[in-house]
Amino acid sequence: MRSTSLVVLGVALSVALLACKPLDKETGKPVDGSGEDAPAVAAKGGLKTEKEQVSYVIGMQIGDSLKAAKDEVDLDTVFKAVRSTIDGKEPVLTQEEAMQVMQDFSMRMQARQMAEIQESGKKNAAEGEKFLAENAGKPDVQTTASGLQYQVLSEGSGTKPKAGDTVRVHYKGTLLDGETFDDSYARGEPVEFALAQVVPGWQEGLQLMPVGSKYKLWIPGKLGYGEQGTPGGPIGPNATLVFEVELLDIVNAAE
Repeated sequence: MRSTSLVVLGVALSVALLACKPLDKETGKPVDGSGEDAPAVAAKGGLKTEKEQVSYVIGMQIGDSLKAAKDEVDLDTVFKAVRSTIDGKEPVLTQEEAMQVMQDFSMRMQARQMAEIQESGKKNAAEGEKFLAENAGKPDVQTTASGLQYQVLSEGSGTKPKAGDTVRVHYKGTLLDGETFDDSYARGEPVEFALAQVVPGWQEGLQLMPVGSKYKLWIPGKLGYGEQGTPGGPIGPNATLVFEVELLDIVNAAE
């Protein structure tokens, strides 16, 4: 969940950007396009004038910014405050009171988010442990001392990379439920990276592979993105990851 302060900032920025007017090239003054006679792009959905269309777009921007907090706000009160502020009426809350309200709210949301992450992390860790325990008994699946599991799909005859090397690989990454979160094959081009820059499971797994090999890796959460996962992304806390990795080349071997 995004911080509510960021939501409010997003709304303010959206409105400010939409309020910007182009400058006349000759006079350097803002071009007034807000009048009733301003041309509309095209009448659509009952929006006949540019003023109506701009107003609708601002509403879309505000609505999009508030989506993340839709269960935490009362829209009638939001619009009441917007109208009151535009009309220049005295706010019900002082600036100090408003800041305190938002600080308290942000702290409560952060605490809730942390609790959700911890609960999700426990669930993912338990699922991962169960899966890896069962997977370890399958033919051709090897388990290292760290807990990394791998299967040789095809063995190359080249050199094995070292910790300081930069490699070129093709890979596909999925979660235990089969959801693909990254796929260089789908993008149509391999990826180059330094082993020191990737998660521990990748560092260990790639160093097991001779160039030309293709392995399947099962990476426990502790060797992947850990307790945080990828914030806002598809990889949850303590998630076990599955990769099919093809080591194409060592492009910059460490000396």
